[in-house]
Amino acid sequence: MKRLTHIGSDGRAQMVDVSAKPLSIRRAVARGNIRLRRETLDLIARDQIAKGNVFATARIAGIQAAKQTAQLIPLCHTLPLGQVNIDIVASRDGAKVKCTAQTIAQTGVEMEALVGVTVALLTIYDMCKAVDKDMIISDVQLFEKTKSAVTTVHDRHSEKTRRSSRRR
Repeated sequence: MKRLTHIGSDGRAQMVDVSAKPLSIRRAVARGNIRLRRETLDLIARDQIAKGNVFATARIAGIQAAKQTAQLIPLCHTLPLGQVNIDIVASRDGAKVKCTAQTIAQTGVEMEALVGVTVALLTIYDMCKAVDKDMIISDVQLFEKTKSAVTTVHDRHSEKTRRSSRRR
């Protein structure tokens, strides 16, 4: 069994030291579902939920939440997110939510994707709870996680720019 990296040799919780790791392009995709009654889906489609546009609000909430992950999950690193996308698709019996998060960092971005999808689902729940008492949030999971090397491009123009900016 692998050793838990968030547990120190003394058994205490600790933040993992990633400072020696190289920067990598990190991407994670999380998904989840919410079951909604057909009548609720119709109200959402007609923008007749009293609290406002449900899916637009859920998108914003998911993006904001992903950006706040380090404040919500105690041992997460603060990451400079380059992209957070929330996709919401209505289905026959509810909605499917997908959060894609991307960064260039020394650690993964899967917690940001999971927080983003979860808060988007919770926002849909909150906005619809007055009209639908049977909602169920389910199947929140990390779907994809990738890491690739950061490449840099050096050309004569950028070298000239660097030299001229040093002279100033």
